[in-house]
Amino acid sequence: MTAKTLPTIGFAGLGLMGSAIVEHLQDLDYSLTVLGRTNRAPIDAAVARGAVEAKNGRDLASNVDVVLICVDTSKSVEAVMFGADGILEGVKPGTMVVDFGTSIPESTKNIGAQLEARGAHFMDAALGRTPAHAKDGLLNLMVGGSAEDFARMSPVFNDVGENVFHVGALAAGHTLKLINNFFGMTLATAMSEAFAIADVAGISRENLYNIMSSGPLHSPMMDFVKANAVDGDAHKLGFSIANARKDLGYYAAMVSGLNVPSFIGGATNQALTLAVAQGYGDSDVPVMVDFFQSSFANAPK
Repeated sequence: MTAKTLPTIGFAGLGLMGSAIVEHLQDLDYSLTVLGRTNRAPIDAAVARGAVEAKNGRDLASNVDVVLICVDTSKSVEAVMFGADGILEGVKPGTMVVDFGTSIPESTKNIGAQLEARGAHFMDAALGRTPAHAKDGLLNLMVGGSAEDFARMSPVFNDVGENVFHVGALAAGHTLKLINNFFGMTLATAMSEAFAIADVAGISRENLYNIMSSGPLHSPMMDFVKANAVDGDAHKLGFSIANARKDLGYYAAMVSGLNVPSFIGGATNQALTLAVAQGYGDSDVPVMVDFFQSSFANAPK
């Protein structure tokens, strides 16, 4: 693909993940229009590299082929989509809109219906891996949408991700991502508790890790938690406890809508909720070790 055939892209949401994706797309010579929120640093950096800053969602969508959204919650997606200055008001027939975030599937379907009424297209492409992977175009993408839309967007998806999976119709990507994050955050929370219990039991954290990681329990998620618990580096994962709590809440709502119980999700959700309530929300998920350590230290003896 040559520079002349690259679609023009509007990008909403320049947090850690979004700004990394924007930087990578600019390295590949995409023409970008960007829309940020309160943090000026990533917006200014993107503009310094040649991006144009949009005034609002309508402005963002009005002159591009593709709109990519990478914000934190379904409410944030809806906020940038709807209203007099929202993306919905700026899209042209044929515009492709993609939600890279982790959103509630029912909200995704609703947005898709409203974009379809305008002649535009909507896909969900939930992301896996970290901002460090995003800078190198090595994300995992779980994509929901029609086969035709997937084929059209595949060149962009393949520039963003190393592993790109078309998992079904619209909202299938968000559904799969919620299941993925339920499992991942349950692993991270359980490993965090394991390290804190080892403290109470007088077992060295390093010994615990060395034994557990030598067998089938070993995983990258274990290593993310170990980086904080043993090495003192809490930022390997780059995903906050508040975001994890949000995703578990979305997962619980999705499971409830399917009319089945989640036997495990409730415990993970409770631990994350308590950690947020005690001020750990802005910390990355491996800091759950510190939350458990503090909780055990303050438990009645």
